[in-house]
Amino acid sequence: MKKRVRDVPIYVWVRPDELEAIRERMAQAGIRNMSAYIRKMALNGYILNVDLAPVQELVSLQRRCANNLNQVAIHANTYGVYPQEIKALQKDYAELWGPLSDLLKKLADVVQL
Repeated sequence: MKKRVRDVPIYVWVRPDELEAIRERMAQAGIRNMSAYIRKMALNGYILNVDLAPVQELVSLQRRCANNLNQVAIHANTYGVYPQEIKALQKDYAELWGPLSDLLKKLADVVQL
């Protein structure tokens, strides 16, 4: 039988309302294991639950811009470059980097907590 990594138990007595509050916070953090949740809170004092939906949207935009750039490169190598296409790509990249910069600043603030 494998020996446990954590072999020292800690017992904490709580009231029913406190137990319910702990379970609610566990659910908010997305943690189902009470031992893991209490250990994380005792050692770190907080749990970050980050919504990465904006990051996924930016990754999608970045893929589209990269695909457009690849198409322009193929076209440029075959037929030459049209200035309108370059200006459209510059506009797309400017629209992408504005929100990306804001998001990176917010993530940097979270990391400093």
